[in-house]
Amino acid sequence: MNAPTGRLGGELTLPYPYLLFLGGTTEASYAKTAFGLADWASDRCTGEWGIEGCSVSTGLPRLSPAEARAAGARAMVIGVANQGGVIDQAWIPALVEAMDAGLDIVSGLHAKLTSAPALVEAARRTGQRLIDIRTPPPAIPTGTGRKRTGQRVLTVGTDCALGKKYTALALHRALVARGVDADFRATGQTGIMIAGGGMPMDAVISDFEAGAAEMLSPDAAQDHWDVIEGQGSIFNPAYAPVSLGLLHGSQPDVFVVCHDPTRTAILGMENFMLPSVEEVIDLTIRLGRLTNPAIRCGGVSLNTFAFAPEKAEELMAFERERLRLPVADPVRGGAAFDALVENILA
Repeated sequence: MNAPTGRLGGELTLPYPYLLFLGGTTEASYAKTAFGLADWASDRCTGEWGIEGCSVSTGLPRLSPAEARAAGARAMVIGVANQGGVIDQAWIPALVEAMDAGLDIVSGLHAKLTSAPALVEAARRTGQRLIDIRTPPPAIPTGTGRKRTGQRVLTVGTDCALGKKYTALALHRALVARGVDADFRATGQTGIMIAGGGMPMDAVISDFEAGAAEMLSPDAAQDHWDVIEGQGSIFNPAYAPVSLGLLHGSQPDVFVVCHDPTRTAILGMENFMLPSVEEVIDLTIRLGRLTNPAIRCGGVSLNTFAFAPEKAEELMAFERERLRLPVADPVRGGAAFDALVENILA
């Protein structure tokens, strides 16, 4: 049996501009959907909104749903990616307020918007839509392991929520700027909202994870690159299954390890220590060889957001020397990031 060769059909059409909803978030890592849209689709965002207790901000104007609607917004996007992807009951009044103001609700959570009776009633009353992004396409096949044509780079991580999406987007932009034929392949709700299509990997039944990844990145011209957004981490006790299915189905030629040097434990699981970059490289190669014996590490993407520029450069230089690999922060860019891109293409 051959892996699917056709492209994913259709593009996702969402009502924008967006008002980004932050809920009551106090930890920036749990607002990665909001930050991703603010950073990579800022032209589609009018502002942000949160409930009492919210201490996180994307830097966009703070607008109520009515103010956002007056400014041209058409939908409020739930910008929170909490553990389990649940709808917090404390959000319901704000979501209803948004619909009363004339905004559709867009969600990438696991829990469906239609699972909340108050939202269903508000949608019926106002005529506004409840739009769930995390819905896989029908008829996903099981994985085959067949080697596909084309080139693939996958971002992997020492943990979740530390830069895999940003790295993949930055790599895709850099490849296109070099004249390389490349596609960004989104695998999470935020990436799908940015790209207008993709595969919500963590909403796929486990038996079909590898097949979904094959479907996402089909046969292509030999000089074409698919830049595949990673999910979770093979070292994360909660999310390792989706990471492994994506690795096997993507069968990447190259992978980039994403790491946050300020983190010592798995996010939300403080009893599990963060693996080292070397451990991730070793295990990714050993597991990835199942579907691509030639898999290699292209380098390391270091999230240096918490460091001053001089300290960040010093840290990247130290890691570069220690690992004998290109190490860069894709957000900072520069010569270090150029070297990472060149090593991927080598």
